[in-house]
Amino acid sequence: MTQRRRDRPKKLLPAYLVGLTDGEGCFYVNFRPSRAKIKRQPKVELHFYLKLRGDHLLLLEKVKKAFGCGAIYHQKEKRENHSECYRFEINSRNDIKNFLLPFFDQNPLQGSKLKDYKIFKKIATIVFSQKLNAKNLVKIKRLKSEMNLGVRRVWKIRLLGGNVKER
Repeated sequence: MTQRRRDRPKKLLPAYLVGLTDGEGCFYVNFRPSRAKIKRQPKVELHFYLKLRGDHLLLLEKVKKAFGCGAIYHQKEKRENHSECYRFEINSRNDIKNFLLPFFDQNPLQGSKLKDYKIFKKIATIVFSQKLNAKNLVKIKRLKSEMNLGVRRVWKIRLLGGNVKER
């Protein structure tokens, strides 16, 4: 039985946001090369996002309202077997520092994303310290390599005998 619109909760509870993040969220760190003519350190970008099918746009709007920051983007899918998607993202350093990190510190993740969050927070702490020297960039790259190592990153080839060989 589907809920009538007026019976649906108007505000998302923190536990719901934690569960949604455990299932559909991602903490991501990106290195962007400096555009300066003088060779400078790359820029370290911090991203948190939730990606859901197009029919969940209203839910993402509630997520945005619950966090009090972030943006929602339409994500164009070029693959035939994928449906239209929307992505809620927080990538402002200020919003990550003042909203995202305190939220997940007060409302801990329960699943496999907890490890990624802890690494993400370590990287964010280095980035916020404004000490992006060569030594810290190496440390951030090492930490980043330990993130997002779930099933999606493992490529396997199924052989004729039903055996699985890792690539």
